[in-house]
Amino acid sequence: MVFFYIVWFFFLIGLFSQVSCILMTLCCYYFYALNAFHIGTLSWDILLVTLFLMCVTPYHGDYFSVDCLRQGDLKAYRKERPFFLQRLLQMQIAFTFFYTGLYKISSQGNWLWDNPIYYLMNYPPEGVTKLFLLRDFFASRPVWCYWTGVLIVVVELLMPILLFNRKTRMSAIYLGIFFHIVLILTLDVPAIFFFLFPAQLLLFVNPENVVKWVEQKRAFNQNERQSKLIHDGHCGFCRGQIKLLAVMDLFATLKMVDFHSAEDLRGLHKDLTLKKATSQIHLIEPDGTLYGGFDVFKRICLHMPMLYPLILVFYFPGMGVIGPHLYRWVAKNRYLFHVNKVCRANACFR
Repeated sequence: MVFFYIVWFFFLIGLFSQVSCILMTLCCYYFYALNAFHIGTLSWDILLVTLFLMCVTPYHGDYFSVDCLRQGDLKAYRKERPFFLQRLLQMQIAFTFFYTGLYKISSQGNWLWDNPIYYLMNYPPEGVTKLFLLRDFFASRPVWCYWTGVLIVVVELLMPILLFNRKTRMSAIYLGIFFHIVLILTLDVPAIFFFLFPAQLLLFVNPENVVKWVEQKRAFNQNERQSKLIHDGHCGFCRGQIKLLAVMDLFATLKMVDFHSAEDLRGLHKDLTLKKATSQIHLIEPDGTLYGGFDVFKRICLHMPMLYPLILVFYFPGMGVIGPHLYRWVAKNRYLFHVNKVCRANACFR
């Protein structure tokens, strides 16, 4: 189990993505064969198939991963991938909906003639339903329960048509995501229903449209809304961090400015001096607000999707006191983190 959690964490953060995916998938198949956790749900089968496709392809580590930071590719989000893989996953989720609906009208306990939702509301088996907000409302209205069940069956049967039809695709994606949110709120289903299925529904979004949207955001920010990140270009450690930020800056929200190349620092901001610039990193927002040191990273994590998880860290109570001291220590001792002559002399902090 320890090994599984290690490779799962590597896969989660995108470190050695393909290798960690292969090892994690082998662990999952082992658990499936051992059945130590009584695994036997449809969602688990779908997960294993999806993981298998990810094992034979390296694309999932191209962006939003530690691997993309290691590779340093600024245009990783524009890489083209074989479309047939996306089509396979699209067919998987679409026909999962269809066969789920088909099962509801062809197996024992037909949803068209019986009223299973009413039964679940009034005589729920242990560990099946939750105490959600409208449970009592539905429990006393068998007609509502019946037509809700019929509506679910109809939607599930129509999902392949709705998803593969361009005119109804986006509505079907929203409907599918809403359906799984309701499912996770009302029934004791595995959490994988919430994490796997909505993600697969997003595969119906045309990648070219996503890239086009990103490029439009980048163009707008480069013309109107870029913040200026003032850094020391003579510091090897600083340059390394700036390179990582450039890779993570999906929407081009930052303009990297080496203060050594700036003719007039006060032209960038009236309060910015050479002494301040050499002492710590600075950020000038489009509205003219100047941030320095630890506050810069607090602001940057609000701009970059890859840094959103750090919002919980940087804005955690007490970090406003600890963070600046930690930043100052790193700035003073950066030679410990990067073998560079300039940093060893600590010249970029003086």
